[in-house]
Amino acid sequence: MTQPDLNLLITLDALLSEGSVAGAARRLRLSPSAMSRALARLRETTGDPLLVRAGRGLVPTPRALALRAQVGGLVRDAQAVLGRAHELDLAGLVRTFTLRVSDGFVENVGAALIARIAAQAPGVRLRFVQKADKDSGPLREGDVDLETGVVGRLASPELRTRALFQDRYIGVMRADHPLGGRNVTLARYLAARHVLASRRGLESGPMDEALQALGRERHIAAIAGGFSMALALARGTDLIATVPEMHTATLREGMRSFALPFAMAPFTVSMLWHPRMDGDAAHRWLRGCVLAACGTGAPG
Repeated sequence: MTQPDLNLLITLDALLSEGSVAGAARRLRLSPSAMSRALARLRETTGDPLLVRAGRGLVPTPRALALRAQVGGLVRDAQAVLGRAHELDLAGLVRTFTLRVSDGFVENVGAALIARIAAQAPGVRLRFVQKADKDSGPLREGDVDLETGVVGRLASPELRTRALFQDRYIGVMRADHPLGGRNVTLARYLAARHVLASRRGLESGPMDEALQALGRERHIAAIAGGFSMALALARGTDLIATVPEMHTATLREGMRSFALPFAMAPFTVSMLWHPRMDGDAAHRWLRGCVLAACGTGAPG
């Protein structure tokens, strides 16, 4: 089946609006002869003369009159689709954004993010979902608008990323822990019992790899599915939790935190999104809000 030439819609709109070949030609910056040829093509395509001679001018046929409003709407819709987006109206924006976030993000950043968004765009709703793995499928498929976490080897290279903040691991114990008033040396750290935070249920973490490089090993007495669970266990027992410092600031209130007695490299927490959202004004604004809530600054 032959596809229609959609450029003829613009020509037909000009002809029906101007009511003359010469006027339509001036409007579209074409020669009168080119416009006459276009009218001939329209007549052949529609099977109707569309414009007929009446005295010294042209008048539309009944079919042309019936098409005039419809054609004008189609042309305006096409111009809106292909034109540049209008300036974002935050006050009138109604949209739900889904954020897939790592453990501790909502507890430490969520309130500041919601307050910022409510002040600028009260019609925007945030849906926070737990990040159970590093699979980038939800971003690629459009189920998630934005994600936070450490960018690892498994992250899809097609994704866009922007650093939010740098973090480091620290040790945490309850305030009245037997080690509470003492300097936590490596020997004391290893002599204690520990809770490991692992959302995948692994039996060791990055701190265990750092200890292994020293030829040492700690005693893991419990494995929790996230930092909040690990800290809850540490708060009510003599277990020590080793968690990210910034990501757990709120969760650690009332507990004693200490620097680890062995070297561990800091890591960067980033936000990730799919490149198809780069040009979306509302998504760009959301990214700026997340950056500001994390104290990072202006969006990239």
